[in-house]
Amino acid sequence: MVTHVLAEAGDERGELLAFVEAQRGALRRSVAGLTEKQAASRPSVSELSLSGLLKHVAEGELNWLRMAQQRPNDKERNAETWSDGFRLVGDETVPQMLEFWARVAAETEAFILDDVDSMSDTFPLPAAPWFPENGRCSMRWLLVHLVEETGRHAGHADILREALDGRTALDLVAEEAGYSGRG
Repeated sequence: MVTHVLAEAGDERGELLAFVEAQRGALRRSVAGLTEKQAASRPSVSELSLSGLLKHVAEGELNWLRMAQQRPNDKERNAETWSDGFRLVGDETVPQMLEFWARVAAETEAFILDDVDSMSDTFPLPAAPWFPENGRCSMRWLLVHLVEETGRHAGHADILREALDGRTALDLVAEEAGYSGRG
């Protein structure tokens, strides 16, 4: 895994997808080396756990992808199942969530690179006070939003991971790259 993927200069799709992937990588690293119990723990007063964040962001990306594709989403949450989107349930595991998210990420990238004619193409959104008033957004907006949303939760993950074992995002990047320390 890398922390920054550089796209060819002027390649808007590649650049935006690279920023989305950088944020995905930050969240994936947050669970590196943890047990299922550690990943599911809540080391703060928040209800958030690392494994729950992983699931939430993966399902959230799939939801946005399905809206952009104008296809139904079989993982969409309702009021009764909303909280299950923030924790692993049944026999779900961190490796399964990572695999699921990898498939979603690959589908997102293939859709943007192969199926979208223009980054200005729009798709309809459901009526909600947090969506644009015109009820539509562009593919460009979608990718910027994925950077925003995944980055927000990667920040949450940084705090949770440091609270669990003292390892910071910088420590995890260094370990992934094979460095023994920061300096």
